[in-house]
Amino acid sequence: MKGRENTQADFWAKVSRGAGPDDCWEWTGGQTTGYGKFSINGREMLAHRLAYQIKVDFIDDDLQLDHLCHNRLCVNPAHLEPVTQAENKRRGMAGRYMRALSILRTHCRQGHELTPENTYAYRTTRLCRKCCYARKRRHLARKRAK
Repeated sequence: MKGRENTQADFWAKVSRGAGPDDCWEWTGGQTTGYGKFSINGREMLAHRLAYQIKVDFIDDDLQLDHLCHNRLCVNPAHLEPVTQAENKRRGMAGRYMRALSILRTHCRQGHELTPENTYAYRTTRLCRKCCYARKRRHLARKRAK
């Protein structure tokens, strides 16, 4: 496979789409600094930028894509918005505020109680173990089905 050029089919094969229309499309391929990466025509690109360009439109070099879902591995074009670097940084500061507020949460989105036994710290937030296990089981089931 050495020297083989990657195609759009190769790109989308590395994307795990959520069950619902508003779910994140998780990048399962290579990563760099927390973002997905993909090589096409010998040029390495950020996966979310490539997905946006394939599905929506070209992005000016002076613009960045803001992940509205705050998930760096998401490549769902509906979750991405082209913004200036200044705007992206401003929104990132607001994200830090929201993460601080997450400490006050008592339940996850699925209604599981966020007790010390049912949570673990990931970067700057807390994750529900029950939801993470369920997500992992779904991911493994999809892998086995291939």
